[in-house]
Amino acid sequence: MSSADRFPASFYGEPGVLGLLANGISAFLVLLQNFNGARTGVPPHGVEHILAGVHLILIGGVCQLLAALLSFRKYDHLSGTSFVGYAALWSSYGATRIFMGASSPPSGNLSSANASLEITEWLSPPISQSAIAGLIPYILLSFILAFCSATVNYIMPFGFGAITGALVFEAVGLVGRWGLVVSGVLELLILFFAIYGSAALLIKGVSQRYVLKGFGNPLFNVLLLGTANSSSSQGLGQEKKKNTKYAEPMALGFFCDTVSPFIFAFYCFGYVPSFAVGAVWVSIISGAQLFSSYYSYLRQDCYHTTKFGLHCTYWLVKSWEEFVLSVLMGKQVPAGTREAMVGDWFFVAAAVIICVVSLNMDTLELLHNSLFLLLTVSTISQIPLGGYYIFFGVSCSLFTALSLYSTFARLVNSIAEKSLILVGPQPISTARLQGALAVLRRCMGNVWQQAPAGCMASELPDALFYLTNGLAALSAVHASQPNPSFLHLTVPWVLISGAVIQAYVSRLQVQGGRRFGSVIPSFYTAIWATWTWYRFAGYLLDISAGSAYGFAAGAIAFLVANGFLMLIAAYGNLVLLALTTMMEVILVCFLLSTFGRLPYQLEIAMLAIFSIICLYGALASSVNCIFSNDLMPTGPPVFKDEKKNKAEPPLPCPVADSRVTSGLLSIAQLLDQGGVCGIPTDTVYALAASCKNPKAIEKIYNIKDRPAEKPVCICISRVEQLVVAKPPFSPLLWEFMRNVYPGGISCIVPKGEWLFQLGVGPAYGHVGTKDSIMIRVPDHTVTVHLCDITGPLAITSANPSGEPDSTHHDMVVTRLGHKIQGVLCDGESNEVVASTVVNCLKIDEGTISILREGCVPAIKVMQIFERVKNSML
Repeated sequence: MSSADRFPASFYGEPGVLGLLANGISAFLVLLQNFNGARTGVPPHGVEHILAGVHLILIGGVCQLLAALLSFRKYDHLSGTSFVGYAALWSSYGATRIFMGASSPPSGNLSSANASLEITEWLSPPISQSAIAGLIPYILLSFILAFCSATVNYIMPFGFGAITGALVFEAVGLVGRWGLVVSGVLELLILFFAIYGSAALLIKGVSQRYVLKGFGNPLFNVLLLGTANSSSSQGLGQEKKKNTKYAEPMALGFFCDTVSPFIFAFYCFGYVPSFAVGAVWVSIISGAQLFSSYYSYLRQDCYHTTKFGLHCTYWLVKSWEEFVLSVLMGKQVPAGTREAMVGDWFFVAAAVIICVVSLNMDTLELLHNSLFLLLTVSTISQIPLGGYYIFFGVSCSLFTALSLYSTFARLVNSIAEKSLILVGPQPISTARLQGALAVLRRCMGNVWQQAPAGCMASELPDALFYLTNGLAALSAVHASQPNPSFLHLTVPWVLISGAVIQAYVSRLQVQGGRRFGSVIPSFYTAIWATWTWYRFAGYLLDISAGSAYGFAAGAIAFLVANGFLMLIAAYGNLVLLALTTMMEVILVCFLLSTFGRLPYQLEIAMLAIFSIICLYGALASSVNCIFSNDLMPTGPPVFKDEKKNKAEPPLPCPVADSRVTSGLLSIAQLLDQGGVCGIPTDTVYALAASCKNPKAIEKIYNIKDRPAEKPVCICISRVEQLVVAKPPFSPLLWEFMRNVYPGGISCIVPKGEWLFQLGVGPAYGHVGTKDSIMIRVPDHTVTVHLCDITGPLAITSANPSGEPDSTHHDMVVTRLGHKIQGVLCDGESNEVVASTVVNCLKIDEGTISILREGCVPAIKVMQIFERVKNSML
């Protein structure tokens, strides 16, 4: 397969080095302040706080976030979740230090003192109360991270445990100075563990083996936490292929859903009268939640992309609404102001959609979505303020408790890759839910025909696109003469959902290769930002009549550009066309408002209809994308692309569909006849030749321009085939192979006459080396069935030698189709890299070596080996 130097550097790098050092240095910065305050008796203030805050944000926040992103790419669930969480913690704590520095009384002139007094009043009450409200959920989550890390190694649990203790005494230190001394001691331990852990990982990355102790062996086996329960498997609901390109971000999403409601609960129950600092803490952790949505998108997970994107929007909107209400308005709201806001109702409807599409998942997921629905109901603006905060506070408390448990359950289950922690069974089977949703399609079958193949299908970010636009539109509804308080409160609703989050959706469209499709969300981002600027912030900014004509010119430009977007939508589906058409009418209303001739009743009606279209679009896109089936109609395109109907040039080789039996049999026949074919595996696509045909194996070398000294490996369907061949393997090797097969690991074992019993036959001299052979048992149904039909296959990666691996059947056809006899098409690969190669020739001496780290991390292979070896003692 492809050489090691062709893999991305981030795959072989050790982002844990950067993450641990970021934690250690951040703790050291706080340690210096704490010890200096204890020694001098003078607490830090002013510039000291500001500089410390900036350094915490840059080192503990930005640097650690980079480590987290690389960890997600390395399929490291624990490090990815931990580093993003701690990056949010240090950034929030750094922002709090900046607030403290800005509110410290200066020693300069009177004007500076007056400015500081204004800032202090703006930030009142004491900042420490807000910081405590933010630290407590991080203490609980840090404890969970420390506990879970004990199932991976025995350095991180002590480091994360020290962080947990330091946070406890940092919170105590905000009300009693003695707590900072104890916190400083614990921060010194954090620095020690960070230096040792980063050194161990750095040496391991350089030497490709563990030199310093601490990594490679857990404190205890994660399997001790529970027993796998097939009835509560996480994978039951969506029935998707296992995706190991990126670590699972679900635990991170629930992590964020723990912090935000906890801060709100403190605020709602009156412990924190002002939400100035709280808004910053919630904004930072909501940004972290956006990363969980982003990595869900990269994993082709429409459900969590939409869910975490919606939750992020909700927390951002509510936090800045409370900031405006408590800080800028002093909670003095004129009668009827909040009652006129209707954006909360869209959140309720969106929460119902998320509940519907999660009915076939586990009980924990449905319960979590149900509590989020309760949360959205509790924040309906028509509820009187007296009962509003009690209802909201109780809902936040319940949601926090369930999110905390969900974080623990998802993280442990992700690490174990089994459902060890109880998440409950499926409330409704996938088949029943699909059948129920298909009823709507049958009811609307006479109205909307099924969209033909080739038209714009539902894509991953489409549901979030509809939700952000619908929320912005419904939030923009207002009476003809809104009071200034209403305008203040509405700004975050329209700006955050319509501009900020939609800019993120546009980025997802570009990430997915839909650069033309990203035009619509990008354009609507500009529309809602301009709408907020003129219609809501215009009064506050005192925009003159002359400036209004400038907005009129912009509105005309928007109208013309949206006309072209309507043309694009006409090639898509009826829902998108209806949405762009309604936007055209809404832009006409915007233009009329710049001339002071706005018919408010027409605008309210158009915004309401626009929101309803968005709700249906969000539901249809979610259902169709999650189930990979056109269950809910979005309507056919008005215009059809005639170019797609033209005959395509013939393919350079025969192709077969892996989903049909005839396709599998046709490729098996080609292999039996001495052909070389491209086939899917549980990692990347491979070239295969039957071991019954030695000349076909020789062809592989010519097809790939592969050096003769690089042997190909043998692929079999199951370990039991090896047992029948009776190779002289030791009990330790047998047990190790049973633990790693099937999967993305290739084991190099001693070669011998037993290969003839396996069916290798005349290919004996063409596979492996003189003394060893590499065996693959893929975790892929199609490949296993093919091996059952043809017998053992000689395989190697389907790419010209020295070039990147093929991760889609189109890549195989394009690059090698003119040289091979056929391709078995199975879509996109589950992996972006090849298998991990393990040398087991010296396993009886108690050692194995990693010749190439592939889709299965080396640390995981070593953990399996140590566990097996210890079990054999």
